[in-house]
Amino acid sequence: MSASSRLADLGLTLPEVATPVGTYTPARRHGDLVYTSGQLPLVAGELVATGLVGSRAGDVGPERAAECARAAVLNALAAVANVAGGIDSVLGIIKMTGFIASAPGFTNQPAVLNGASGILADVFGEPGRHARSAVGVASLPLGAPVEIELIAQLRPL
Repeated sequence: MSASSRLADLGLTLPEVATPVGTYTPARRHGDLVYTSGQLPLVAGELVATGLVGSRAGDVGPERAAECARAAVLNALAAVANVAGGIDSVLGIIKMTGFIASAPGFTNQPAVLNGASGILADVFGEPGRHARSAVGVASLPLGAPVEIELIAQLRPL
């Protein structure tokens, strides 16, 4: 089954690629690999949530942060598909790096990224299983709780 069919079966669509606000590109192809810039959890141009991820009142809860990770990974997949000639040109995902704006003492960054990893596995099957880094940071652009980068491998031409 193709990646586009799996996305449709999951009820997911790839969003429009966000226009860069600086002098960079959302994704860059190098040989059979595509590297994305960091993608935020934007839906229709708006952040899904803002703030630090933690368990205190006022923080973004881990479940909400996982929703943000899912939105961010769909944005990253859209950037990959844009330079690859479509999502069905993607053979699999090599690496995902997730940055989580973390409140002091929050150490469950991997659980936040599980939302994004699950989508990649659902869309690509075994080739969607990837190496991963979950990094806690003090803050992210625009106050986003999550930012995701991907390295994807493309099918041979």
